Amino acid sequence: MTMPHENSPLLTCGLSSLLSGLGQDGQDEPLDVDSNLGDPATSRARSLNTFFGVIVPTVLSMFSIVLFLRTGFVIGHAGLFHSLIMLGVAYVIISMTILSICAISTNGAIQAGGAYFMISRSLGPEFGGSIGLMFYLANVCGCGVYVLGLVEAILDSYGQEAGSSAAVLPGGYWFGVLYSSVVLLVCMLVCLVGSHLYTRASFLILLVVTVTLLSVIISTLVLGPIPISLNHPGETPNSTHVYNTSYTGFNLTTLKNNLKPGYTLDYSTSTIMTFASVFAVMFNGCTGIMAGANMSGELKNPSVSIPKGTIIAVAYTFIVYLLFFLLVSSTCDRVLLVQDYGFLRRVNVWPPFVTLGIYCSALSAAMSTLIGASRILHALALDQLFGRLLAPASITTQAGNPWVAVLYTWALVQCVVFAGQLNSITSLVTVFYLLAYAAVDLACLALEWASAPNFRPTFQFFSWHSCLLGIVGSVVMMFVIEPLFSSASIALLLLLLLFIHYRSATSSWGYISQALIFHQVRKYLLMLDVRKEHVKFWRPQVLLMVSNPRSSCQLISFVNQLKKGGLFVLGHVHLGDLDSMTADPVQAQYQHWLSLVDLLEVKAFVDLTLSSSVRQGTQHLLRITGLGGMKPNTLILGFYDNCVPDDYFLQDPVFYGGASTLNVDLPSLQAHFPPVRNHESPWRLGPEEYVGMVRDAIKMGKNVCLARYFHQLQPLGGAGVTQLIDVWPLNLLRPESGGFVDVCSLFLLQLACVLNMAAAWRHARMRIFLCVEADSQGEGAWPGAGWLQKEAELRELLQKLRIRASIQVVMWEVGTTETAVMEEGGGSSSRRRAATPGGGDVGGGGEDGESGGWARTAPHVSPDFLLSVNDMLRENSAQADVRFLYLPRPPAPADQSHTYLAQLEAVTHELGPTLLVHGLTPVTCTEL
Repeated sequence: MTMPHENSPLLTCGLSSLLSGLGQDGQDEPLDVDSNLGDPATSRARSLNTFFGVIVPTVLSMFSIVLFLRTGFVIGHAGLFHSLIMLGVAYVIISMTILSICAISTNGAIQAGGAYFMISRSLGPEFGGSIGLMFYLANVCGCGVYVLGLVEAILDSYGQEAGSSAAVLPGGYWFGVLYSSVVLLVCMLVCLVGSHLYTRASFLILLVVTVTLLSVIISTLVLGPIPISLNHPGETPNSTHVYNTSYTGFNLTTLKNNLKPGYTLDYSTSTIMTFASVFAVMFNGCTGIMAGANMSGELKNPSVSIPKGTIIAVAYTFIVYLLFFLLVSSTCDRVLLVQDYGFLRRVNVWPPFVTLGIYCSALSAAMSTLIGASRILHALALDQLFGRLLAPASITTQAGNPWVAVLYTWALVQCVVFAGQLNSITSLVTVFYLLAYAAVDLACLALEWASAPNFRPTFQFFSWHSCLLGIVGSVVMMFVIEPLFSSASIALLLLLLLFIHYRSATSSWGYISQALIFHQVRKYLLMLDVRKEHVKFWRPQVLLMVSNPRSSCQLISFVNQLKKGGLFVLGHVHLGDLDSMTADPVQAQYQHWLSLVDLLEVKAFVDLTLSSSVRQGTQHLLRITGLGGMKPNTLILGFYDNCVPDDYFLQDPVFYGGASTLNVDLPSLQAHFPPVRNHESPWRLGPEEYVGMVRDAIKMGKNVCLARYFHQLQPLGGAGVTQLIDVWPLNLLRPESGGFVDVCSLFLLQLACVLNMAAAWRHARMRIFLCVEADSQGEGAWPGAGWLQKEAELRELLQKLRIRASIQVVMWEVGTTETAVMEEGGGSSSRRRAATPGGGDVGGGGEDGESGGWARTAPHVSPDFLLSVNDMLRENSAQADVRFLYLPRPPAPADQSHTYLAQLEAVTHELGPTLLVHGLTPVTCTEL
């Protein structure tokens, strides 16, 4: 056992000690009340208020190109009824998401990264990193949509196919890509200068867009009917389609004609529109709700600005969209809406108003998403979740502008603009955004369901119902819009999640999964009623006491295979007295033991205690380890001898350099568990204390196993090699005490069978040894039963217990005078005791040398008998991989402990991996 450490932190008083005590992970770190306090660069960066930092970019991103270029498209194809349904569904989804954003953003300090920061710090690095990258891709594709929309508007005004006097720009796919690249280059240059240039100009852009909105509303009131002729290229060269339509002004007939849906051909993509495809286009006007959240790193007070500004912006845009839908459906002929997406320019009191508004809103939305995406990528790079691939994106200018992240994002958007047409990628963009919104709702739902005391958002207008509605709505609409893209995006999300889970280091952000698991485990532990336990569902629940894991790794792995889905606890006693220490030394050791569990890849808990003796500490662990119905029923100890096992840390490469992927500090682990030197005793307890531990466990009703030579256990799974499991169910120190049908023998059989069911031992062959005297052919030394009858009885028992094993009959050549148990006075006992349910070697009173169920003395057997037993075991089980032997109950007097251990040592001498088993629990059942 290790000795206590002497250097422990002293308690201090005052506010500083209170703050340091609130540090993460139990470390004495100062509480980060505001990480930006006193940082001049950061203070300068955080200069935006609610209006300029949230309302303006959110409104401009939500208007973008949909308001001016796709309102007619939506009404023309879907009709007013379907359009209002689409608008309602879209705003219900984003409203539920906004409630989740408001709750999360008011539950703590928000740093740069916006939605990614909120999701990652709420759900942990796996979900945060994977969903953050998906949200980044959504912004990248969204930026491409806005650029393509701007180019479409430019070509409608100045393209050669527009037919106007200002038609100077050649059209076609490659020219469209060229114009999009130029626009994107301008956006990139603005972002490289810094987001402050955009925010200064964004207010002027909002004024222009507002004037444009007012001009559209005024035009519907001022203008009368206007006949309009539209020309579209035909299917053959030099052919055109002419559409004669009109702007009718407010007209009840026009409104009736525009009420019902009329999905038809989209002239820009030559595909038939559906409810899903039109909704995908319309929803792009609702995807800017996180534009303000993406600027969280530059907001003065993001926890206040994000909820207030987002709600105001969304309410304003909803009113504008609703008003536009009603005005357009009441004043414009359906053919005009379907065949000219930029019709607002034709029906305005001053057409340049609309043109200017389209250009400003589309350009603003493109720059907003480009800036937001670069900030998300920068935050991902700072968190180092994707390694060297994104490492350059963490580079910034002196003013804090992530210029490399801007270049990364610009390159990806450049790939998106090769799509050529706006409508062709809206489905993909919408799916990405819906997935991100579902993730935000999931984060808030998980926090709410976890019932964590520290989830106390100041925004209270949300519930788990709103979160669940947002998740269901987002996922359903994803698959309605594009099932293939939705399935592929979810598959990509899961792959990213697995990649980050197996690659990233342990994070200090907290894991929502741990809070949810705790919540559910507590609930189910309360439901696990010990009064309803039944022998049919018994399984080993093991407490393995470990002194130094350097010499116990093979045994730890073996017990992990033996537990059969049961509880497995590694116990360790740290010797010391808490009264003489300044702090509990055990708490600092848990991290090293948990790292050991990770390295060995075993499913085990760790329980450590501080005690003045190993025996007392083991008593503590036997009593308090576990909760409810999950408490150890079996104690396993290493064998008490003088051999010094090999140092496993020096044999397995995983302990000296092969664990880099597990994020384990190997030098620290090696230093914490010092090597066992040859001149040091591996035990710090005497034989009386060791046997007392066995006796204590039996008194507590625990099964006991003593493990010897497990450092010699060979790795399993060699090609063409069949493992052997040997079982000796007879008490070899008292063979006259009974047979193989007592509780202890049946427990031993069950334990061996459980091992045989483990994956690593599934193909092992189990052998059960039946010991008979050499002269007992037919009727012999055991009254009323010959060895053939005993073999038949054992075979029948194995069939009832469904245990697949071969029976090996071993002839004893030892005389009964040598095998008899001696009385305390040295006389030979002429009687043989019947098997008892308590363990086979325990009599019912003091006549057989026992008192209160305990042997008064260790069995008095001759050294020759012990030698003959050992020879028999070595002769018959030499090839076995592991052996299960019957462990006799220890004697009651402490002065007999040395003799008891000497007998066990003699019987198991040089046997190889051996488990001595003493069972108290009925564990076998032959009924359904």
